[in-house]
Amino acid sequence: MQIIYWLLIILMVVGVIGAVVPALPGSSLILIAIIIWGFVQKSFAAISIPLIVTSIVLLLSIGVDFLAGYIGAKKAGASKWGQIGAFVGLIVGFLGLLPTLPFGGPLLGMLLGPLLGAIIGEYLFCKNWTTSIKAGIGIVVGSVVGNFIQGLLALAAVVVFIFSTWGQVFG
Repeated sequence: MQIIYWLLIILMVVGVIGAVVPALPGSSLILIAIIIWGFVQKSFAAISIPLIVTSIVLLLSIGVDFLAGYIGAKKAGASKWGQIGAFVGLIVGFLGLLPTLPFGGPLLGMLLGPLLGAIIGEYLFCKNWTTSIKAGIGIVVGSVVGNFIQGLLALAAVVVFIFSTWGQVFG
């Protein structure tokens, strides 16, 4: 039983990392681990609080993801073109279609892709490099802040799970 518990904790840690790193599953992995623990325990009553908290965290994470990018874009004066460019840049950067760099790989591409995509998208709209660069930086900063908040929310969900279940396993 303890081995399964530790494996699920490891899965949750991967979920916390995924909440911070774009394009990786985050809070959903934590939710899956809690559901698995419910099946292992043959009772969901013992995990009702972590299950509710993690479900709320998952919904908040989705909202934070959209809201942070949107606020960052609006603060920097970005148009829809910049936001679309950032999304396309994220996909291109993640798939490695940016020039191959000697370090970083897809993770670096996920940072550079949205920046370059937002700048190019915004430039196509306004034909002003200064505005385009400002918009690109705003979108990326908003996304990074959003990912940080998602990571904190995911970590909180894991802590609630551990505090709620530790006694079941070790107590």
